[in-house]
Amino acid sequence: MTSSDEQGSVPGGGIKDRVYRSPAGMAGGVLLLALIGWLGGDAIVAGDGRTPWLALATLILLVPLVLAFTLRPAVFADDDRMRVRNPFRVIVLPWGQVASLRSGYSNEVVAESGQKFQLWSLPVSLRARKKAARQQDRVAADQAAEREGRPRRRRGGFLGPGGFGGGLSSQVGPDVAEGPSRAESDKAMDELRNLWEARHKEASAQGEVTVRWAWEIMAPAAVGALLLAILVAVG
Repeated sequence: MTSSDEQGSVPGGGIKDRVYRSPAGMAGGVLLLALIGWLGGDAIVAGDGRTPWLALATLILLVPLVLAFTLRPAVFADDDRMRVRNPFRVIVLPWGQVASLRSGYSNEVVAESGQKFQLWSLPVSLRARKKAARQQDRVAADQAAEREGRPRRRRGGFLGPGGFGGGLSSQVGPDVAEGPSRAESDKAMDELRNLWEARHKEASAQGEVTVRWAWEIMAPAAVGALLLAILVAVG
């Protein structure tokens, strides 16, 4: 999960926003676009008969959809509101209108009205959560060993420190906290919750929830689907 500061991405004028995106989604999107462009471009240039038109219609359909589900999703947050950019909608929620930020099998924001909006740019990784939980268990075990004066088990692989399978160490050094203690998406949700808790009562953080459909994505995809259907229908 990546986060960065951007200027003026959320309505509010001149306040730096915190931006959350999925690196895996962005990398996958770039690869998919490259593959689609290569195959589609080759079909348009070298294809015969209806093939170039079918390839063009497919490109018009697929490119917006790939953009929508990979490169487009992001969450922008500043002192007054959060803006959720999902594949087909943009939702702006002032902090005063946020009832909760939930993390389960997906991350979502719940408005005071009861509406729920999934945060596509913050996908939940159960594998990352399990890895972080194991790391927390190791840290807890090392801290207990330190309190009791027992040697802790040294981190080590097959031929790593301590030989086969690691070994025991009598010291607890700074490497106790090796590895992630929280999954990246959970860390991002913690940051958003802290910002919401700190700002939801402020006068500047009040307002209405707005939802806008992403016609810049939906319209080209619809045109591509219609063109493809016509070409298939006429044979």
